[in-house]
Amino acid sequence: MDTKMIDIISPLTNEVIGQVKAMSKKEVGAIIQKAKESWPAWRELASSKRMEYLYNAADLLEERADELAEIVMLEVGKDKKSARTEVMRTADMIRFTVDIAKGLNGTMIPAENFPGGSKNKYAITNREPLGVVLAISPFNYPVNLAASKIAPALVTGNTVVFKPATQGSLSGTFLANVFLEAGIPEGVLAVITGKGSEIGDYVVVHKDIDFVNFTGSTEVGQHIAQQVRMIPILMELGGKDAAVVLEDADLDLAAKHIVAGAFSYSGQRCTAIKRVLVVNEVADALVDKIRIHVMELKVGNPADTEGGLDVVPLINEKAADFVEELIIDAKEKGANILCGGTREGNMVQPTLIDHVTTDMRVAWEEPFGPVLPVLRVASMEEAIQIANESEYGLQSSVFTKDVDKAFEVARKLEVGTVQINNKTERGPDNLPFLGVKSSGIGVQGIMYSIEAMTRVKSTVLNLS
Repeated sequence: MDTKMIDIISPLTNEVIGQVKAMSKKEVGAIIQKAKESWPAWRELASSKRMEYLYNAADLLEERADELAEIVMLEVGKDKKSARTEVMRTADMIRFTVDIAKGLNGTMIPAENFPGGSKNKYAITNREPLGVVLAISPFNYPVNLAASKIAPALVTGNTVVFKPATQGSLSGTFLANVFLEAGIPEGVLAVITGKGSEIGDYVVVHKDIDFVNFTGSTEVGQHIAQQVRMIPILMELGGKDAAVVLEDADLDLAAKHIVAGAFSYSGQRCTAIKRVLVVNEVADALVDKIRIHVMELKVGNPADTEGGLDVVPLINEKAADFVEELIIDAKEKGANILCGGTREGNMVQPTLIDHVTTDMRVAWEEPFGPVLPVLRVASMEEAIQIANESEYGLQSSVFTKDVDKAFEVARKLEVGTVQINNKTERGPDNLPFLGVKSSGIGVQGIMYSIEAMTRVKSTVLNLS
């Protein structure tokens, strides 16, 4: 029987740049079974040996950074400089993961600390791997957001079945091959490729999957959460990150960070700033400064230039269609399009929309594109209220010179992380990264991911 293949089409050239297998459920099942069979030996392998393999992978990744960056650029449309930065950052993250894992120590807890406890009873605890980890990564960071799942799982003794986004499979497969070449045994890490609509439900409910680590859309994440049985999950989903700008803010600083946060990689990031909530007193001045920065953004096709670009073609025309719908809806309802607002194919010009109101879709929906809506508010309290009415709760920024106000806003915002006087962003990779509400389940970041993919084992020692 002929093997079905999926063409990977570059968003930059609209040409086929490679193919991956559209695996059947039978093929996927065999891979999962192999991962389950490989787990006991991998778990029992000395942790120092597992760490050695990961150090090797980090070194190989650095050696092949240019080659992998070229694939990332062509496959997901990221400019070459940003793609290479992602690869190098990932090598650092793998090494740091190993270093953190070295500090995983058990504890001895005396029972006598509790009333009625015995001096002769102790609980000895350690952390054990869960088993087979299903790692599902998104298109926008096909190297970093894959390795941030794979490395913590492997170093702690789990085996990994890795499902990259279809548009991202070439980059993901390259990364997996680096791990395998570094010494990871066959079966300990395996890649499955294919349409999520065909194999997605099958793999997440497979009896031999012990943990699901997913980054992607809220819609898909919610579906996975409804499908899995009683196994732990870790999810990073969508966001509608707000930048709250108060009347005493440094407007030059705010404008600079807002534009960088909103338009880097065309806003195709869960942590992109996706709306500005600015108090009326400084709204005009802030919008003017933002508009100047937007007009200075570098727009283009990474395939045509070696220089760094801010706004690049979106991942496909469907994504551009959605962004265009949001812009048209806002315009029809009375918003002011200050710059941009046009598209050609999957290239959407950086768009700044002022006087956005809460009846407009762009005030609430995640565009995943280069569009920034500005909502003017009467007070800090109104900004917090609007921010918290979102179904999402990933990150927010607050810009103010008043430390007390900054922490008050941070305390009241219903998000996983608040950035004070900076853009919303993921990283550095050792910091906790999490979302609440429809933005995620659990905490990521190297130490937190390690803890999520292990469990506490307690052995109680009873002395005579």
